[in-house]
Amino acid sequence: MSKRRHVFISHHHADDDHVTKLTSLLGRKGFEIRNSSIRVKPSNQARLDAKQIPERTLKRLLRMKMSWAGTVIVLIGKETHKRPWVDWEIRKANELGKRIVGVYTHGGTQADIPPAFEEYGDALVNWNSDSIIDAIEDRDSPFEDPGSSTPREPVHAAPTSRC
Repeated sequence: MSKRRHVFISHHHADDDHVTKLTSLLGRKGFEIRNSSIRVKPSNQARLDAKQIPERTLKRLLRMKMSWAGTVIVLIGKETHKRPWVDWEIRKANELGKRIVGVYTHGGTQADIPPAFEEYGDALVNWNSDSIIDAIEDRDSPFEDPGSSTPREPVHAAPTSRC
């Protein structure tokens, strides 16, 4: 039986192919990932680069798409830490109360982790379907070193709540 998950995948647009690979990887484990993130077509990229789309419009669209998702997945690749929109998406996910799961792409390192993820991330795992699923499902919240299952301490303390 398929398990459907609504996610928002925050990523550098140069890593668009990793979004497809991630959904395929999890699909082989029976997970149907419904991704609400934006993947820019080349024709729209020129409009974005020319700043023809107001920032407030982009933020409103991203907020609406993120609201629909249960989890925000952050793909951590070589340039992720330099992307202001990825940082904004992580901060917005935290504000919206979303679970934030980081996934290292092949070649991603600790130096590539966005500053906002260090502050608000809930789990950080390698490119391994079981680890990713456990993190999405909140069965495990490890902070792994890249290329290793060795856990590291999260930068921030886990949030606690009282009823």
